[in-house]
Amino acid sequence: MKKISIGTWAYSIGPYQDNPVPWEEVIEKTKAMGFDGVELGGFPPHPNPDDMPTKEQRAACKEQMAKLGLGWSGLAANLWSEHLIDSEDNSGYLNTFRKNLKFCVDLGIPAIRVDAVQPPDIFDKVDPKTALKRIVETWKVCAVESADAGVRLTWEFEPGFAFNKPSEIIRIVEEVNHDNFGVMFDACHGYMVADVGARQWGEKETLPGGVLELAQKLRGKINHLHLIDSDGTLHDNETSTHAPFGEGKIDFDELMPELIKNDMGHNWWTVDLCFWPNAWAVTEKCKKAVDELNVKYG
Repeated sequence: MKKISIGTWAYSIGPYQDNPVPWEEVIEKTKAMGFDGVELGGFPPHPNPDDMPTKEQRAACKEQMAKLGLGWSGLAANLWSEHLIDSEDNSGYLNTFRKNLKFCVDLGIPAIRVDAVQPPDIFDKVDPKTALKRIVETWKVCAVESADAGVRLTWEFEPGFAFNKPSEIIRIVEEVNHDNFGVMFDACHGYMVADVGARQWGEKETLPGGVLELAQKLRGKINHLHLIDSDGTLHDNETSTHAPFGEGKIDFDELMPELIKNDMGHNWWTVDLCFWPNAWAVTEKCKKAVDELNVKYG
């Protein structure tokens, strides 16, 4: 059976931006619902490297989780103020990445998430070949350094960021070409990329077999899973709508047998309710849905 976590950003950004759920409440409630751990959104007001600069603070946070019997499935690092594609100098990005990597090491977080940072229309300013080169060269460095630190590096593709076509996703993973680097396969992003072709720059690229075919093409390259449904829409015309299970179009009984063919090197599945209004109200429902998938496929 898999361990089940949930992304804490669901309770700190979007609808919760002005009234975030306190950290203690998040972890106590998720524990009460039967989650095995959380995936940390590493930005205020929840634990993050800037608000917890000392080893003592980090040790206390680690102990707090241990006392509840909760683990970490990963860290969504706050890299969004950096310029990965439209800058010739990647030192700022790398320095911020390293700060978050050290945070992972200190808290015992086993994985760190990255994305392309900038939206698809960045290609109006930077040609795709240059953009690809900058991303690949930067993530090669990140892959090596995170491997040395014992932390897995995972890239989350999605409509809201550049390089969101199936062929681009495959190409980037192949060009980074490091055992410690892989794709975070978020089911709703996979649907919006492969079935809808949302927010793709230039000519739209979808797959006849949709999200299942994308998972098949990425087999062996997936090292992290986010499980949530998709209703085929975008949230605020930016990123995929993370619809609760049963409120979307994804056939998980078709998709899961393919996803579990990946040897990800760990035992976590993560529920992602990013930007869903009143996420607390559907969290328990989503936990039960994932538990059912876990019985079938875990």
